[in-house]
Amino acid sequence: MEGMSGPYQIRGSVSLPEAELQWRFSRSSGPGGQHVNTSDSRVELLFDLAATRALPEVWKARALERLASRLVDGVLTVRASEHRSQWRNRETAAVRLAALLAEATAPPPKPRRATRIPRGINERRLREKKQRAETKRGRQGRDWG
Repeated sequence: MEGMSGPYQIRGSVSLPEAELQWRFSRSSGPGGQHVNTSDSRVELLFDLAATRALPEVWKARALERLASRLVDGVLTVRASEHRSQWRNRETAAVRLAALLAEATAPPPKPRRATRIPRGINERRLREKKQRAETKRGRQGRDWG
């Protein structure tokens, strides 16, 4: 992401407008020394997936189904606190949200078409199997003494 202000690109021409994103900031744990105790560098990005008008209906339905376990009342939350600066955490959270939505709205993969085993190959396999059985049968029960 170049600039921090939206809209954030999901896929193709579809993007998330900044107006539909809600940001929350809090104190982060982790690196930063005394700086961490005074600055709200942890970022929570909330996106109301159920109420959004930025996504086509088909995409929205797909995303609601695939992200159901991550949603709370239709709202998707993404957290970022890896960096010391709030700005970089905002950037990370926005990238994460866009990637999550891009994956969740992707069309389902085409079903695999079952292929048949050619008859000739199957017959050859069975013929070789019979030969192997015959070879083994020939080794049994003979009194060589």
